[in-house]
Amino acid sequence: MKTLTVDLGDRSYPIYIGEGVLGEAGSLLVQARLTGALAVVTDSNVGPLYAERLSRVLGDTPLICTLPAGEEHKRLAQIEWLCGQFLEAGLDRSSAVIALGGGVVGDVAGFAAASFMRGIRFAQIPTTIVAQVDSSVGGKTGVNHPAGKNTIGAFHQPEAVVIDMTLLQTLPGREARAGLAEAIKHGVIADAELFAFMEEHAGAIVAGDPRALERPILRSCEIKSAVVAEDEREHGLRAILNYGHTFGHGIEAVTEYKRFLHGEAVALGMHAAGVMAEALGMVDAAFVERQRACLTAYGLPVTWRDLPVAETLALMRHDKKARGGTMKFIVPDRLGHVVQRTDIAESDVRNALEALRA
Repeated sequence: MKTLTVDLGDRSYPIYIGEGVLGEAGSLLVQARLTGALAVVTDSNVGPLYAERLSRVLGDTPLICTLPAGEEHKRLAQIEWLCGQFLEAGLDRSSAVIALGGGVVGDVAGFAAASFMRGIRFAQIPTTIVAQVDSSVGGKTGVNHPAGKNTIGAFHQPEAVVIDMTLLQTLPGREARAGLAEAIKHGVIADAELFAFMEEHAGAIVAGDPRALERPILRSCEIKSAVVAEDEREHGLRAILNYGHTFGHGIEAVTEYKRFLHGEAVALGMHAAGVMAEALGMVDAAFVERQRACLTAYGLPVTWRDLPVAETLALMRHDKKARGGTMKFIVPDRLGHVVQRTDIAESDVRNALEALRA
């Protein structure tokens, strides 16, 4: 087991990464001061696989709250339902919430913990790649609104993140590939060597080889931890983690979260951002092709022939990163480095979306 620390002063917390770590979750969560009555929030996919095992590890019998699986259920109604379950079970300010699942479960459970009794402690046990490499770290919690993704939420840091890589063995292949988009993203924005590793070992990583997966998961957590420690509430540097997301969130919203998984939408957004960067003279065609080839090697989409450009662009204007109707984009200027831009003409954005239809 390896341990990283998200350095936030007196709110710092550990990330435990290894194989079989779920079996140690009880003692690890006690070390992280998660005592008292516990509620485990999971979903209809993950709960039948791991909720009972986690209950045994915890020693006591926690409240188990099972959400319907799927991004379309990441709505305020789930927060109300969860808080009702907490109240009925007698949870109070000394209680804690454990998120057992993927990114949707972590976001919803974290927001419920942030809201209940004006904030109680919680921990993340991510069971998908996208959650392990990205969403479980950093304290962003929330739900979607029909007009925009993650537009209702709060920053609420966990007390600990417990990453058991063996839980990925039950992850469907499409979910695994979608999650790896976020690891590829980390290579593009901050680590050219990670990107090259993922290019070289695509076959082993897609096949789920734990030795090949360890580096992308560990390095992604290191990158995100460092960024969050420097800019917890996204006033500056943390925005680089949104590479591909302004386009991606628009694509998710225009499909009502039903056509693409989050990582698939991010892959489309990364390709659009690369095409736009080339048009702006920031990168060359070789960069765009290398990124496209890597995404394709992981079975991720880089085109959507039926993309409704006008509707997607309208939804992008409502993205939570927009300010006064001005969209913020994270754009590469070389492999391993990106910059923030708020001066990109709408025609360039439209052309990048059009390119996805090619």
